[in-house]
Amino acid sequence: MDVLRPTLIRIGGRVYRKNLIQEQAHQHEEEEDDYCAGPSDCADEPCDAFVVEETEKGFQCRVEVPSALYKYIIGKKGETKKKLETETRTSVSIPKPGVEGEIVITGQHRGGVISARTRIDVLLDSFRKKQPFTHFLSFALNQPVIQEKFLQFKEEVLEKCSKDHGVSSSLFQNPAKLHLTLGTLVLLNEQEIRKACDLLQRCKEDFVDQIAGGKPLTVEVAGVEYMNDDPAMTDVLYAKVHMKDGSDRLQVIADQLVERFVASGLMLKEWDRVKLHATVMNTLFRKDPSAEERNNTMTGKSSFKERESFNGRNILKLFENFYFGEVQLDSVRLSQRFSSDASGYYATSGQLTFS
Repeated sequence: MDVLRPTLIRIGGRVYRKNLIQEQAHQHEEEEDDYCAGPSDCADEPCDAFVVEETEKGFQCRVEVPSALYKYIIGKKGETKKKLETETRTSVSIPKPGVEGEIVITGQHRGGVISARTRIDVLLDSFRKKQPFTHFLSFALNQPVIQEKFLQFKEEVLEKCSKDHGVSSSLFQNPAKLHLTLGTLVLLNEQEIRKACDLLQRCKEDFVDQIAGGKPLTVEVAGVEYMNDDPAMTDVLYAKVHMKDGSDRLQVIADQLVERFVASGLMLKEWDRVKLHATVMNTLFRKDPSAEERNNTMTGKSSFKERESFNGRNILKLFENFYFGEVQLDSVRLSQRFSSDASGYYATSGQLTFS
């Protein structure tokens, strides 16, 4: 790493320098490994991102942390916590495992409390990125007309292309869960879910209502495309979507929603623009019919090794312009991963409606 140009980390709307340190490899995601930034990390950062209170005995700072992440601050045999307290001359009070609450940092010196809080933020940000996503923002495409055409597409593909390498019925999406993914989130407790729901409503008031005009968006689902470079080694085949009126309002809403969620810290930025697509075939479904799109970087690394690609050349040629139908999009949902509601779609933790 270039010492004069260190890596920058964005946390909670602020940018921190990442010092050149030796990080230990983590064999298992759930291990309580010892991880702590160097003693000078961010110690000179101004404290305008959080509140430090003055008390009779010195200073204190409170930080809400999901209980699932406590173990990363404690570390193996408590070593991370001890090291943090020693180097910043503070005391860090953590609720009991499984009990949601606040971590309280206390110390005689304001600078030590600020340093400890900043290092905890960096520590949590690092381990949060290792968590599998729990929710995602989606447009549901499981209306009857789309489902019917999708089943027709599946039947014709199997009839005409079943002899092509890797093509089988196990590759196809569950018609009840057809959707467009806008972005994935890691929400580890009810407070974070409420925060995401509240942000959705603010987005509705701030820009969605104006763009959508208070009415559902009429979208056409037509044509298929593949994700990777070689159609003979396809892993994901998706249906394309576009506004019937030719406008870019759907894309604008998607991009602005993701931008707002990234700025809030609830979502990681992956692409400059949201790629609006509806997965119809995915090699992940071959082994796990309930698997969702692994479109975040962490899960993608492991899953691609286990995939058996299929030859999609004939499918792309024969179904290049297949028409899946027209649909009215009237809401953006905060969908829960690995779940189902009464309709068979993902359970909804919250939603933003256009009307």
